[in-house]
Amino acid sequence: MSTALLMTVAEATAQAVGKLDVDRLHREYWDQNEFVVIPQFLPRDFVEATLVPQAQGVKGHLNRNYIPGHKKGGSVSYYTVQEQAPLFLDLYRSPDFLAFLSRLTEARLMLCPDNDPHSCALYYYTEAGDHIGFHYDTSYYKGARYTILMGLVDKSTQCKLVCELFKDVPDRTPRTLELVTQPGDMVIFNGDKLWHAVTPLGAGEERIALTMEYVTNPEMGRFKRLYSNLKDSFAYFGIRGVFKGTGASSRRSR
Repeated sequence: MSTALLMTVAEATAQAVGKLDVDRLHREYWDQNEFVVIPQFLPRDFVEATLVPQAQGVKGHLNRNYIPGHKKGGSVSYYTVQEQAPLFLDLYRSPDFLAFLSRLTEARLMLCPDNDPHSCALYYYTEAGDHIGFHYDTSYYKGARYTILMGLVDKSTQCKLVCELFKDVPDRTPRTLELVTQPGDMVIFNGDKLWHAVTPLGAGEERIALTMEYVTNPEMGRFKRLYSNLKDSFAYFGIRGVFKGTGASSRRSR
């Protein structure tokens, strides 16, 4: 058995960060308007042996959603990940990983609050036509929000992450990238700056991705929190999933 497969997620993450050429990635990130791709951040065999079974194990909890003209797919929120697939949180909460991200983005990044269902979530493309249209990961927080996407399963020839760099940036020509996110591949970007989409899944195909969100300020105004919760209820996790987490957070704060 590979030595890497004997590691914990925390150990594998620390080792992965230690192998990065951070200066090169920092240059690429800023040269590409706060966007960078890290192929095989975690080794594919480790991801498939350790993390993919957790993602497959919570399929029964996914909330499928359909918004005509914009998105179709399934999602599992942070609350379910926390209860049923906790190994993902060892990556999300890794001090080594957070320190790397803060250095890359030149910002003091923090975990999202416990009442954010997007903070560490899973996204499933399992039925023909599953996709999401172009959008920004708009921050409703009082600071910036950064998205980290990592491939878990990619058994598709058609379903790809499409990124348009420099959209709406004066004096820059937009550049479009089509990415296949293999298990362990990682994409890091400022949510307010990357215009991106996922193309439709073909019949008999499957794609699963992990997303993690970090913020520079965990505070959010009451109106924006309500708007964010309503959007997440209908577009991602379902009313029960979103407000279950909100209620739990409220009880903890008393």
